[in-house]
Amino acid sequence: MIAKPDIKPARPWFSSGPTAKRPGYRLGGLPQELLGRGIRAPEVVERFAHGLRRTRAVLEVPESHVLLYTPGSDTGAVEAALWGMLGQRPVQVVAFENFGLTWLGDVRDHLKLTPEALTAPWGDLPDLGQVDWSKDVVFPWNGTTSGVRVPDGDWIADDREGLAICDATSAAFAMPLPWDKLDVVTFSFQKALGGEAGIGVMALSPRAVARLDSYRPDRPVPKVLRITDGKGFERALADGVAMNTFSVLTIEDWIDALDWAEGVGGLSELIRRTDANSAALADWVARTDWIDFLPERPEIRSTTSVCLKFVDPRVTGLDDKGQKAFVTRFKALLEGEGAVFDMEPHRNAPPGLRLWCGCTVETADVVAATPWLEWAFEAAASEVG
Repeated sequence: MIAKPDIKPARPWFSSGPTAKRPGYRLGGLPQELLGRGIRAPEVVERFAHGLRRTRAVLEVPESHVLLYTPGSDTGAVEAALWGMLGQRPVQVVAFENFGLTWLGDVRDHLKLTPEALTAPWGDLPDLGQVDWSKDVVFPWNGTTSGVRVPDGDWIADDREGLAICDATSAAFAMPLPWDKLDVVTFSFQKALGGEAGIGVMALSPRAVARLDSYRPDRPVPKVLRITDGKGFERALADGVAMNTFSVLTIEDWIDALDWAEGVGGLSELIRRTDANSAALADWVARTDWIDFLPERPEIRSTTSVCLKFVDPRVTGLDDKGQKAFVTRFKALLEGEGAVFDMEPHRNAPPGLRLWCGCTVETADVVAATPWLEWAFEAAASEVG
């Protein structure tokens, strides 16, 4: 048996959403003057608009793109794009993890379109050379549930006829995004900057706005997904007007995260912190014989939602139910010690580990977590026999 480690991570939060709050976060430090005010009050609208301006500045979104909030976190933002924009052209969905498969099912079963699916097994990418840019293309930049990301934007055509609709929720603020290649970019507060859940963000290129201005789908669009008015794209949304009643406290929390992000050095520093965290975990994987990356190809491995698989025969020899039970025991051992929280994979992913390595996590905590992973593995494996 491996001896129980002496040092625990100072901040043992490794969930892939909501993710760890920023270092030094304090709920009592948030402004409270606007709590309880009406969502249409001028001061509240201005505060929401301020949040959009801060988002643009930190994420380095070009002025050509408009930003707006949506209900329902990233899911709501993606669905608003699907329901409001698709149907004018044929559709391809690049689906290599749980949420890509969800978007595929929604386009097919709820929008009643006939999308072409480009799929791959867990831990791999489809052949991006098969993407047809005469069509609208829906894809995640980073698969939060599979630990797979697209390597770059070179596969996205500059002269595309269709829209590039990108679910970037676990890539924004952690990976470079080629804005000239992307027409719709969605993300939520609860991922890379450790915000609270419930509100999504959309960034729309001029081509996406033109689609909303000119195209009316022949299906009813639910109000919480409707980003158009009688004339096309509802411009007021880009000025901080809320589609429905959003939480002012959640917005204040988001602005706090953005202020921290700018204070530590902006986007380049957020990416550097993320890369340092994932590199520290990769160093541990390289010297540990019972674990490996779920994605085999280094160039497609996520640096935020790092997904790992067991390669020890004591675990791989178990059936699927047994492996899931092993993960449950592994998790219980770690959380019982208060050492590592929420390291289990998504419920639809293969059994293994998933640790968030985004910028709000400290590299020292990643390093401190790894001896605990080794201890918990050996303890759980000894129980298997």
